[in-house]
Amino acid sequence: MLVFTLRRLLQAIPSLIFIAIISFILLHIVPGGPAQSLLGQHSTPARIAAIDRSLGLNKPLPVQFGIWFWHLLHGNFGYSYSYSQPVMHVIMIYLPHTLEIVTVAVILAHILSVFMGTVQGYYQGRWFDHVITTLTFFLWSMPVFWLGILVVMIFSINLGWFPSGGITNPEFPGGFASYVSHATLPILVLMLSTLASWARFMRSSIMDAMVQDYVRTARSKGLSEFMVLFKHALRNSLLPIITLFGLSIPTLFGGALVVELIFNYPGIGLLTWNAAFQRDYPIILGTVMMVGVLTVAGNLLADLLYGLVDPRITYS
Repeated sequence: MLVFTLRRLLQAIPSLIFIAIISFILLHIVPGGPAQSLLGQHSTPARIAAIDRSLGLNKPLPVQFGIWFWHLLHGNFGYSYSYSQPVMHVIMIYLPHTLEIVTVAVILAHILSVFMGTVQGYYQGRWFDHVITTLTFFLWSMPVFWLGILVVMIFSINLGWFPSGGITNPEFPGGFASYVSHATLPILVLMLSTLASWARFMRSSIMDAMVQDYVRTARSKGLSEFMVLFKHALRNSLLPIITLFGLSIPTLFGGALVVELIFNYPGIGLLTWNAAFQRDYPIILGTVMMVGVLTVAGNLLADLLYGLVDPRITYS
């Protein structure tokens, strides 16, 4: 397994280099620049040129990329223009908030999708299957931003159960209870936005497993339906869900960006959004590379989980 892990990490290096090149080029070919954002109404050609020269933005684009990439290889993500702090320091302030809501949302979505998909696949065609199918298609077709607005209207404005944004209550700052109350709605939106598709995949996987020979063999041995479903069919049906886990990480962080905007949640998504408006290139590049690394790690974790779920898969 160690050799397999090292091989996969080496295979991910070209992908990360390609992400770095494309991201750097796309950022720097957009009209405007950080000098205009920093100066605002006081911008003049002379002042813009002076700031570009101080930031090294007057150099040819290949030279700028070479300097930035060399620093990146040494673990230096650069210096933020707007925060006047190292990029890694700024990212590490905001990233844990996003990882917390994304991790909880993924865990809850996996548990519910496995349960819902398993019951749907086993009782296909029953009333429960039709109800859950209608609900999942409704959630699947709803954009994340609209789902977030709907959740705010129901649970925050109408019912008043949870705050509509932020991460702390000004009247009761800090505390675990305050944080949970602010993080509940963002977690709920992320969970519902991913639950629908995962439950549909799990349903199809269970339906396919229930007609396989090993299920008929288990039934012929006199095993109960509970053992047949959860010990044999379910375990072999988890592979598609594990695959979705690795592939959905970029989508989850993209959804987190929208969710954090709606709830004004101080995570990596809101940081990237503000940095885009401020043309803070180092922050944007740092968050893109961080999400790229997390995506590689998620796919590697999914590959390793295959061996735990299916003993037939080996990494020799």
